[in-house]
Amino acid sequence: MTSIQDELANLKRLVQMLAAQFGQDSEIVLHDLSKEYEHTIVAIENNWITGRVVGDGGTNLGLEVLRNPPSSNGDLFNYFNKTPNGRVLRSSTLYFRDDAGNVIGSLCINTDITRMVELQSSLQELTMLSQGNERNIEEIFTSRVEDLLNYFIKQGETMAGKPAAEMTKEDKIEVLRYLDSKGFFLITRSGDEACKLLDVSKFTLYKYLGIVREKSGTETEE
Repeated sequence: MTSIQDELANLKRLVQMLAAQFGQDSEIVLHDLSKEYEHTIVAIENNWITGRVVGDGGTNLGLEVLRNPPSSNGDLFNYFNKTPNGRVLRSSTLYFRDDAGNVIGSLCINTDITRMVELQSSLQELTMLSQGNERNIEEIFTSRVEDLLNYFIKQGETMAGKPAAEMTKEDKIEVLRYLDSKGFFLITRSGDEACKLLDVSKFTLYKYLGIVREKSGTETEE
């Protein structure tokens, strides 16, 4: 495969088939990760689960894979997360690569298991048993890229544990290291938000990013 667009017609048929097979409680999403990250969704079925539509963007997990491409396929199967309104999802993500091995797209299945979890909870109360083996991953589902930016900004603030005025240069570099590792700077306008968070100029921001990426062996992007 050279691009998602080359196989888009067939991949859309696959999305439709999976939606028909698994039913209305399973959202099926196809991402073209060669597009701007704010607009990667090219096909989606049963979108009532996360409220996203064609033309919306991906989640924090996709950003991290793009920023730090795994040496193996990077696929994630049977992980658990929640929507902003509290729906419990069991999810799987399959990544597509081109002939050169670059990640170019993904196919995601998000199954709403809220009712089953509620039933399981009731049964556990009766039996006093708890398996405790769920694999929980925090994944942010949103139709607004601003929500994704705000999530990372809040994570950065929590990580720093202090306001920008009290941060040392080393503190700010560590926050940038975290944000960069999660793919934060692949989002449009992310640089402006990082400058606000750390109270630095664009010049200082890219200077610090240069330090981060020099140590990690990657190039600074502006």
